[in-house]
Amino acid sequence: MKSIVNAKKKNSRRYGQNLWGDANSPILKRNYAPGQHGQRRKKTTDYGEQLYAKQRLKVYYGNISEKQFHKYYEEAIRRRGDAAENLIGLLESRLDNLVYKAKFASTVFAARQFVNHGHITVNGKKVNIPSYIVKAGDVIEVREKSKQLAVVLSAVQSQSRDFPSYLEVDAAKLSAKYSFVPKFDDVPYAAQMEPNLVIEFYSR
Repeated sequence: MKSIVNAKKKNSRRYGQNLWGDANSPILKRNYAPGQHGQRRKKTTDYGEQLYAKQRLKVYYGNISEKQFHKYYEEAIRRRGDAAENLIGLLESRLDNLVYKAKFASTVFAARQFVNHGHITVNGKKVNIPSYIVKAGDVIEVREKSKQLAVVLSAVQSQSRDFPSYLEVDAAKLSAKYSFVPKFDDVPYAAQMEPNLVIEFYSR
């Protein structure tokens, strides 16, 4: 757990933003990247801006692998409508992300482990795949035998985050209904995200 926290803090400093809105984020005290040369920020090129936008989004959703992230891009441009909006919809629909947003876990990294260990059901069926795409109307719930776990109780009681508009959460039952797939403006990002630059990066 400590390594997860350290990685989370390091990533916030690397990208110069408090990615998850953490009140204890080191970026609030040291607004520069980690390492010996962190304080020397270079002016970035258009390519660099696009790359950083991609990396920020990948890290925010739990350090998604490049292979998997590129698949989301391919699916986003395949679908009708705005590709950047489609990309956000796909990322937000990941099961581990929604477990985190429902406050069943304290971080998206912890949420991934929680799903992996079989503590979550979708529409009453156990799902242990963090990247599982939840559909609008699906109900996510902590399994009965897992509801008294200390990590769950601690996350649920946290006052540091609000529930997003697209999740109907019943904290007493530890269940959440995914009401609708959000657009970019619906997602309560704590830091600046630029999915349009991610689409540009892959479209080069």
